[in-house]
Amino acid sequence: MNNKIYLSSPHMGGQEISFVKEAFDTNWIAPLGPNVNNFEHDLEQYTGAKYAAALSSGTSAIHLALIMLGVEAGDEVICQSFTFSASANPIAYQLATPIFIDSEPDTWNMDPHLLENAIKDRLSKGKKPKAIIPVHLYGMPAKMEAIVAIAERYGIPIIEDAAEALGASINGKAAGTFGTMGILSFNGNKIITTSGGGALISNQKEYIDQARFLATQARDAAPHYQHSQIGYNYRMSNISAGIGRGQMMVLNNHIEKRRAIYENYLKKIALLPGISFLKEPEGYRSNRWLTTILVDPEKTNGVTRETIRLALERDNIESRPLWKPMHLQPVFADSPSYLNGVSEKLFRDGLCLPSGSNMSSEEQDRVVNIIYSFFNQVVA
Repeated sequence: MNNKIYLSSPHMGGQEISFVKEAFDTNWIAPLGPNVNNFEHDLEQYTGAKYAAALSSGTSAIHLALIMLGVEAGDEVICQSFTFSASANPIAYQLATPIFIDSEPDTWNMDPHLLENAIKDRLSKGKKPKAIIPVHLYGMPAKMEAIVAIAERYGIPIIEDAAEALGASINGKAAGTFGTMGILSFNGNKIITTSGGGALISNQKEYIDQARFLATQARDAAPHYQHSQIGYNYRMSNISAGIGRGQMMVLNNHIEKRRAIYENYLKKIALLPGISFLKEPEGYRSNRWLTTILVDPEKTNGVTRETIRLALERDNIESRPLWKPMHLQPVFADSPSYLNGVSEKLFRDGLCLPSGSNMSSEEQDRVVNIIYSFFNQVVA
């Protein structure tokens, strides 16, 4: 069997081991230490956010943000439907109700028109949402100018889920820095990784200070262990942060490689009938974390995203359908949703192609050739 081609595997840059070794040599194996402090500083410098807290995951960052915004049982939080469940699960942790908003076709992210309609409808029912969680999927920023304007009009804070979008921007402003708070993820498949980890970023110091407090079991300032509120074990380890410091040194290179992979796929696969790609709106820069395609069976003589996925799988190539919208998930079946059909179509017709920054040109050609050979076989 041919060697496995992964969807998005970790890609080390070479310097990570030196920071990890430093942690061992200085015995900073505890949860916190110099690598955590320096990694947070690197994130602040890179994103332009004033403050950053390195945490155990992007999910924990969303959870802490909701807590700090006072989300409690019975509250409502607006969330993008077309996303990974980690965007919505923390709402349930707080016993609140997610209100799902469908996507618009330009970026595949939260539709501002539906967002405002949902806010008006919730207000008419006597429920003002406590927060809005837009998501920058696959590295493509959402329409944040419009979303921010709506949020400000109704006085609702934004938790900006930039888990997939580190390095993406709109008119030079970094994804994750438009909202009240932004979250990042450094899971193993992200554009950079700390093995597992995430971060909360904000221009408001009080949120980051409170996040650090809550993330270390909310221990009060006392010589003994005293706790006046519930805390969590959500801080990033000094070893993981050492990996992150090394990854930050190659982040821009990873982005350029992924953008080049997108351009290569676009150049070759877009020639096939019924295959389309997500383009960047003017002023938008995607990090192209994953290259995604839409497959229109009406133009492909019956070829679907699933037949392509299975063809790639037979050649030991990993691909993945686009996210199944949250409003279609059994766990959120009772949550209110404001829909236009866009996310369901994206789920039905969309496919993520292997896009790791460590992919060779030969591996990219293998993906392209399998798709072409399968297309020719079926169309013939």
